[in-house]
Amino acid sequence: MYWYKLTPLDILMLRDAKPFSPQERAWAGSVFPPNGHTIAGALRGLLGKETFNIVGPFLCYENTENTLYLPRPLGFVKSTALVPLKWETKSHINNALWDETQPCPLVKPHNAKDEDEEDEKDEEKINSLQKCEESSEVKFRQYLPYCVVKNYLETGEINKDNWKVVDGTHEDKPWTIETRSHNSIEPGTKQVKDADGYFVENAIRLHQNWSFAIGINHEITTPATIRLGGEGHRVIVESCPELGEQWQELQKISSDNFNHHDKSIAYLVTPGVFERPHTDKHQQRMNLCRPYPWEWKIKDGNFVSMSTDRPVPISCRIRDKDDVKSIPAPQVFAAPPGSLYYLNKPQGLFQDHTDSRINNWRQLGYSEMLWIKYQGKSEENS
Repeated sequence: MYWYKLTPLDILMLRDAKPFSPQERAWAGSVFPPNGHTIAGALRGLLGKETFNIVGPFLCYENTENTLYLPRPLGFVKSTALVPLKWETKSHINNALWDETQPCPLVKPHNAKDEDEEDEKDEEKINSLQKCEESSEVKFRQYLPYCVVKNYLETGEINKDNWKVVDGTHEDKPWTIETRSHNSIEPGTKQVKDADGYFVENAIRLHQNWSFAIGINHEITTPATIRLGGEGHRVIVESCPELGEQWQELQKISSDNFNHHDKSIAYLVTPGVFERPHTDKHQQRMNLCRPYPWEWKIKDGNFVSMSTDRPVPISCRIRDKDDVKSIPAPQVFAAPPGSLYYLNKPQGLFQDHTDSRINNWRQLGYSEMLWIKYQGKSEENS
C-alpha cells in the first residue's frame, strides 16, 4: 500500500445521499470525510480505469510531523469503557431481564465507581472555573491521534486526559461548514426564477494543518492534484509514508488481538456496510442493511452486543459491463465509524474474502475494523 495525504485547495462539496432538487427552500448537505466511492471516482480521473484497493480515508494532522487520526470509539461514558452485562457478572443489575434475541445491554464495570467520583469532582472544579471565567470551555476529542488509538488497542482503555482537545488543534471537529446560496435569474430580468431558481448547499472547509489520508494499491507521482466532490474542487496529493507506518503498527496490534481467540471488541474505523439480499412474502427481492454483520449471530453465535449511532447514508453508482457509463445505485445505510462490537471470540467478515461478490465494499475501504482484547479489571481492585 502507498499512503498519501490529501489537502483541499478550496472548500469541498461532498453532497450527502439525501434526494435533492433545486426548488424553493431546497438545501443540499455535505458529508466529511468523503466515502470510498467518492475517493475512487477522483482517483479514476488521475489514474484511469484501474481497480483500487483503498484503506481509509482517515484524518491527518500536521504539526511537527504528520499524525493519523481515527474516529473516537463510541462505547464510553466519560472515560469509562462500557461492557456487555453478560461479561460483567458482578454488576448490580446482573439479574435484569432483556430480550436475548437482541444485543446485550451495556453497563459500566462494577469497580468503576471511584473513577466516576473523580470525574464528578473534576466536573465540579470545571463548573466553578467556568463561573469565574465564562469563556472557558472543555472540549472533547471526536478524533483520536495514533498514539491514543495504539494505547487503546493494547490496553482496552483510554485515559480521561486523552479525551481532552489539545488547544488550537480542532480535534473536536477539524472542519467548518460554510453555507452558500445559488440563484438562477429569469432571462431579461433581475429576478430569481420562480421554479428551480434557488437552492442552498453546505460546503466543507478543513481547518489549517488538517488533511485526510488514504492508502491505495497504486503509486502516484507526487505532488499531484485531483478533482474531488460535486463541484470538482482541487485537492493536492502528497506522498506520506509515515502515515502508512503508523497504520501498519495499529494493524499488527489488531492482528495479534484477533488471533487470541477470547473475548474481543471490534472497533469500526470506517463506515460499515452490512447488507444482504432478502425475499419478502411477495417474493420480491430487496437488500437490507443493519448496523452489524449478518453473519454474526446473537443466538448460538459469537456476537454479544454493540455500541453504535445513527446510520450513515451512502449514495453510490453502478457501472455497466463495459465500464463506460454509470447510473445512481440504491442508497445503503452504513454503521458509523467508531461503532464497537463485542464478541465472545473474534470473527472475520464474509466480505473480507476476495472471492466474495461483496468484497468490493472492502476494496473501497468500507467496514475496516481494529480488534481489542477484552481486559476486564482485576477483582483485586474491586
